[in-house]
Amino acid sequence: MPPCANYATMFVGAQLAPERRQLDLDWAENAGDETAAHEFEVPTDDAFDGYVGIQAFDVGEYGHDILINGDPMSGFDIPPNDGWQYWVDTFGDAVELVAGTNDLRIVRAGESDDAFAVGTVTVHWKEPEAP
Repeated sequence: MPPCANYATMFVGAQLAPERRQLDLDWAENAGDETAAHEFEVPTDDAFDGYVGIQAFDVGEYGHDILINGDPMSGFDIPPNDGWQYWVDTFGDAVELVAGTNDLRIVRAGESDDAFAVGTVTVHWKEPEAP
């Protein structure tokens, strides 16, 4: 049987910024350098071909990370862009989903002076079709 697609969508609603450079956004809570864990459920241990779609605002520098279950994704997780962007990045071999509860965090590059915000994040994966 062919695999089926599945996903989990989370509203992060956070700005990541140093104290001296916070953004004036009424919809985003200040998270400092790292968001809280956002949990999502995966119904199988056989998830594959995962990727993340992230809605980000005013990212100024490379180097910020998306962590899945504590592991950073590979590549440029959130590239710079003025204003809003929607960016997609694949898991590659860097992270793995597990059956049950998984979590996602966004981490600002600590040495950066960058201030940006994250709206909605969607984690996508494929799984074997149920018999």
